[in-house]
Amino acid sequence: MTLQTNIRSMKKSLVLIAAAAGLALAATPALAAGKAHELRSGGFSFEGPFGTFQQGQLQRGYKVYREVCSACHSMNLMHFRTLAEPGGPFFAEDQANPAENRFVKALAKEAQVPDIDTETGEPLMREGTPADRFPSPFANATAAAAANGGAAPPDLSVMAKAREGGANYIYSLLTGYRDAPAGLTIRPEQNYNMYMAGDLTPFWTGEGHAPLGGFIAMASPLSDGQVTYDDGKPETADQYAKDVAAFIAWASDPKQVQRKQAGMGVMIFLFLFAGITYLSYRRIWKGVAH
Repeated sequence: MTLQTNIRSMKKSLVLIAAAAGLALAATPALAAGKAHELRSGGFSFEGPFGTFQQGQLQRGYKVYREVCSACHSMNLMHFRTLAEPGGPFFAEDQANPAENRFVKALAKEAQVPDIDTETGEPLMREGTPADRFPSPFANATAAAAANGGAAPPDLSVMAKAREGGANYIYSLLTGYRDAPAGLTIRPEQNYNMYMAGDLTPFWTGEGHAPLGGFIAMASPLSDGQVTYDDGKPETADQYAKDVAAFIAWASDPKQVQRKQAGMGVMIFLFLFAGITYLSYRRIWKGVAH
């Protein structure tokens, strides 16, 4: 009797576990209800296995970041000298090394970076050098949150790798600001963005389904004529968004083009090696019965 009782108890436990699993699976679509519009394509030159960055676009993207984005967003993993590495926005064939690049030296000198006085130990601000990281706009995350309505702006060092869609996500988000649809309740410190994933059902009082998109604390940062270009490219918010998205994509992985080229070289070598191996096999075993 004891054995039968234990078996019945185990069966009841299995049924309860299966029921709980079923409820969890049934709840999954509700938790994943938040959706956004399909991302726009920036038509970036660096996409695909053979893609490369356009140096002019990277230079424009850096200018947009420096004049607009850097007021709120840091890039704590990026050094000034990286800008002059091969494939970077300011790489020059005649430079001795990235740290000696004249453009990088000038750009770093414009920045003020925190340091410590070696004699007194007191904190001070000094001119930047190519070896320095990009300076952060805020002293710490708490100060960043306090200056931005309680939400600290994210660091952009690896943003293109941290978000699905990469550069297309950044480009879409920067150009996805719209007036909130009629029937959507939105707080003054929030902004509606059609490419920001989120479930707007609790805030929807209109007819039909809630619109796609979500709320974002950052207001639209770009506007036409905001940044001056020297190469004749359109000075529009759309062009700014595309250029800065390309720059952030490069900054997220500065070696990606070299890695693509190395990978292609390896694939060619393996293909040739396989062909030589096959021909050698045929020659060695020619005339030998199998």
